[in-house]
Amino acid sequence: GEATLDYAQEMGCLTCASPGGGCQFLGTAATSQVVAEALGLALPHSALAPSGQPIWRDMARRSARALVHLHNKGITTKKILTEAAIRNAMITHAAFGGSTNLLLHIPAIAYAAGLRRPTVEDWIQVNRAVPRLVDVLPNGPVGHPTVRAFMAGGVPEVMLHLRELGLLQLDAITATGEPLGEVLEWWESSERRTRLQAILRRLEGVEPDDVIMSPGRARERGLTSTVTFPRGNLAPEGSVVKSTAIDRSTIDSDGVYRKTGPARVFLTERDAVKAIKDGTIQAGDVLMLICAGPHGSGMEEILQVTGALKHLSFGKHVSVITDARFSGVSTGACIGHVGPEALAGGPIGKVRTGDVIRIEIDTVRLEGRLDLVGEAGTLLAELSTDRGCQILASRRPRPDLAARPDLPDDTRLWAALQAVGGGTWGGCVYDVNRIIEMLEKGKTGQ
Repeated sequence: GEATLDYAQEMGCLTCASPGGGCQFLGTAATSQVVAEALGLALPHSALAPSGQPIWRDMARRSARALVHLHNKGITTKKILTEAAIRNAMITHAAFGGSTNLLLHIPAIAYAAGLRRPTVEDWIQVNRAVPRLVDVLPNGPVGHPTVRAFMAGGVPEVMLHLRELGLLQLDAITATGEPLGEVLEWWESSERRTRLQAILRRLEGVEPDDVIMSPGRARERGLTSTVTFPRGNLAPEGSVVKSTAIDRSTIDSDGVYRKTGPARVFLTERDAVKAIKDGTIQAGDVLMLICAGPHGSGMEEILQVTGALKHLSFGKHVSVITDARFSGVSTGACIGHVGPEALAGGPIGKVRTGDVIRIEIDTVRLEGRLDLVGEAGTLLAELSTDRGCQILASRRPRPDLAARPDLPDDTRLWAALQAVGGGTWGGCVYDVNRIIEMLEKGKTGQ
């Protein structure tokens, strides 16, 4: 028979392993908690706290006291959200191995605070400099639930290691009203740290430094850095892949993921999922979902595609390329945020089913390429990036490119305005000055 709504809700919460429904993997929601704390907007050791537990009440009481303290000291959000805070958040995101969706949110936060928005180059520099130190789902290698990361010390524990590496700006003000450096000194010798780590050992049989590791231990355990930003003739503005979530068995001994395979092009997630289910998609294919960026669908999150592939025996041998975005729990060689998007004149809007795609993702140096190298029937010896560039230059965009017919007008307007304001790499924001400037140019015909 059918499950009742109450039963479905209860089972959903149990599946999340937390009575309040908090995800026990480092998806977008959990990563946002980590980033909020790293920005200084949430209290130390609050991110990833198990929902519905007494420690939440403690967090509520501490938050209320902190608000009063901040008010009395005249510390506003503007004094907390600084260039240093943004930088610390990016560094902590990399150390945790967080969701790629925060590549949209952090620039948007910076813009709202009147700060310089981080660029693709900034993200590349951070991810090359910062080792991943946290072993949680979906990254592995063990894949602990996030509650264990909390018990092991959470954000401040990770920051202790980052402090030793000299990566943090310790003068950034936090929600406590005190600089980050003083907060970390408190945490290092705190009773809270000792008590919760002891509980993790006693109840879970897990050592804290098996969840949150020193850089040396992380290297020994094979933890790889988080994010790679491939470019190439299909992604001249860049793209992003959570390289730490690629199945290690598909990566060569030198740390490079390599694939050359035929494109299977789809314009909707529904059609892509249907092709996975009916066997159209096979091992070795490159599944391309286009018209899924801001102009096509509002930049949807295509978890159905990656979720379907994850549970197929050959799924790890299928790559995904899209101008959409991914859930933080997605795994595999899933390359998203491809820019320009298909409906903004991007080269991916010229790819046809059967074209030959070459992907290289260096998970060590965090470099990558995403190239068209030939058409169906091209001889192996003739496959090359130059040939792909010639093919793309000779083609017009596909005639079937189109936005979703049911895309609301407000989403269409948002897509157009955010493109003027810096696009996806700029946080999908309304840069009002830039929008007005473009409107004025339109009036004068410039």
